[in-house]
Amino acid sequence: MRILQLRPGDSSRAEIDANQSRQEPLTVYEGPVESFLTAELGFFVAGTRLYGRIWTRGPNVVIRYYEARPLEGETVPICAVARLSYGGLRKQSSPSPGIAVLEFSNTPIYIVDSFR
Repeated sequence: MRILQLRPGDSSRAEIDANQSRQEPLTVYEGPVESFLTAELGFFVAGTRLYGRIWTRGPNVVIRYYEARPLEGETVPICAVARLSYGGLRKQSSPSPGIAVLEFSNTPIYIVDSFR
């Protein structure tokens, strides 16, 4: 992460689902997700794609990102999570298992040193 000029706690913002940009409320599905940065994050500029996974069980949606693909460049591994500064991404509702509705389509993301 140091090579990418990133440290745990560094943050930015991202559109959660690249295929549903600016859809509010946002319906998300458990499984793989493609997001994109809306602001710089170290070496990465706005528009960089983020690849990860969404979990919808429990009161919050959990999103972890494992890879970033700069606009011009190769995919690189990262460790990042989507969360609000005061905690997780609280679901508005859950129409059925594996699906969750979020109030906003854009979220803060934070670099972490590992996933627990």
